[in-house]
Amino acid sequence: MQVFRLEALSDNYIFLLYDRTENIAAVVDPAEAEPVFKKLAELKADLVAIFNTHHHHDHVGGNQQLMQKFPGVTVYGGVEDRGRIPGQQVFLEDGSRVQFGDRIAEVIFVPGHTRAHIAYYFPPEIAGETGELFCGDTLFAGGCGRLFEGTPAQMVNSLSKLRSLPDNTRVWCAHEYTLNNLKFALTVDGENSDLQQRFAEVTAYRSRGEATVPSLLGVEKRTNPFLRWEEPALQLATKSHEPVQTFARIRGMKDRF
Repeated sequence: MQVFRLEALSDNYIFLLYDRTENIAAVVDPAEAEPVFKKLAELKADLVAIFNTHHHHDHVGGNQQLMQKFPGVTVYGGVEDRGRIPGQQVFLEDGSRVQFGDRIAEVIFVPGHTRAHIAYYFPPEIAGETGELFCGDTLFAGGCGRLFEGTPAQMVNSLSKLRSLPDNTRVWCAHEYTLNNLKFALTVDGENSDLQQRFAEVTAYRSRGEATVPSLLGVEKRTNPFLRWEEPALQLATKSHEPVQTFARIRGMKDRF
């Protein structure tokens, strides 16, 4: 399974999954249809699945056009997004499985950003290789999503699920927010040498117009403050030793950043 990162809107990423053997494709969170049409034409592939993580328009905006062009496509989303995702046909719960080609992904229920948010995790085919996590707006490179419909406690639980995945998991998040996320991270975890090095690297990438997605989950665990609520430096910055409160205060600081 190959993953192609497609740019959309102002800072969105759409992910196109391609199975060369069967010459089929699936798309994760199609913000708009045109970038997907273009890549499918280049690959001469048939679109068989749309995997939505949540209902926001910048993740489902291309659904209807894609369905018109590929009437056999199957549209997936979380069960609690029923009625909110255009064309949704399959309603997924925590622990559900979805198949694309010869790969099977686990569905992880990760409410917080929205009440119905899900993520898709494809474990590595061979031990030690990278897995693939499509996490929408729950976990970002260097950050996490705003809490529009969920609570801090829900988001901590959701991020804990993602944090438990192997370090060599590639994090395919849906926005190019990394540089600004790391600028904020330095305000609450500035003595973190891993974070300092990552900020320098990301600054260089963005100066060259290069994408910072995917990231690696192991890097996120060392540098992303929204996965580090148990770290003394973050507890000191938030004047809290309680995990949910520590997270909530970091999220509030980022909202005002």
